[in-house]
Amino acid sequence: MKHFLSFLVMAWLCLPGFSQSHEPFWLGADISGTTALEAWGGKLYNAQGEERENTVLMKELGLNAVRLRVWVNPKDRFCSKEDVLVMALRAKKQGMAVMIDFHYSDWWADPGQQNIPAAWKDLNYKKMKKALATHTRETLQLLKDNGIDVKWVQVGNETTNGFLWEMGRASTNMKQYAGLSQAGYKAVKSVYPQATVIIHLDAACDLHRYHFIFDGLRQYKAKWDMIGLSVYPYWDQKANLTTSDDETLQKCVANMNALYEKYHTPMMIVETGYEAARPEEGKAFMKRLISAAATQTGGHCKGVFYWAPEAEGHYALGAFKNHRPTAIMEAFTEAQP
Repeated sequence: MKHFLSFLVMAWLCLPGFSQSHEPFWLGADISGTTALEAWGGKLYNAQGEERENTVLMKELGLNAVRLRVWVNPKDRFCSKEDVLVMALRAKKQGMAVMIDFHYSDWWADPGQQNIPAAWKDLNYKKMKKALATHTRETLQLLKDNGIDVKWVQVGNETTNGFLWEMGRASTNMKQYAGLSQAGYKAVKSVYPQATVIIHLDAACDLHRYHFIFDGLRQYKAKWDMIGLSVYPYWDQKANLTTSDDETLQKCVANMNALYEKYHTPMMIVETGYEAARPEEGKAFMKRLISAAATQTGGHCKGVFYWAPEAEGHYALGAFKNHRPTAIMEAFTEAQP
């Protein structure tokens, strides 16, 4: 029984017609903190205690993709476009697909903060669109010039209420949020015409916020190729959106199916995580999430990415202890053929 669930997932993925492009089901991780961890003297080890570079370790654990965030002018250079190139080259060496996540900020961007970069703070709407497009193009062109084949690009991170506040706050300036998003979309396609452009929101359990954003984007004719979702049982329950892991999972799957029926675009769980202090429960949830995403969405969910599995101590939802992967990461390993 140990690998029975894994067998079912992979058997489904191999069914004729599951994916017209015959792509794998993507299992990835956001490892954007890798170079910072190294600069601060952090080291990582596999389960046998052998030291490993983070990208190599993720590959060994069975992952086939990485996600890397980009900040505009970070104060300590980490997650700058140059720093992202360093990590993307490592992923290329391991044969891993690359997702780029533009935050359009100098620091963290999420539903609670979408701060305009300092260099852009005095720009009007027209100039803001130009700055966003230029930053997007320059970052992607740097990657392309160095042989990186970027597969997915997020135009904004968890833009549940838009980004570049107040100018692009969706609840008050949906038209401007849509225009800024469209500027990002066009910039991506100018460098990587085949890249999949993702609009990413948090709380996949809450369908209302997805309808709000994607109806708004559609109203103002902004384009996207894929819907990105965050699935965090911990945060859903903290926010009283769900009362259990089971409810988070059930609502997430139901909402992905509803989103496809309404918008007809594929999806990706681009962020997920579980309490590292509960590794067995985390493994069980991740196995269920991966299986459900692969087998209960009609093939429209294309993958699952864990956020910062290597993070430990300062972040409760990593997947490591004593600088080694916990049982949580076994869910990804066991989902491989």
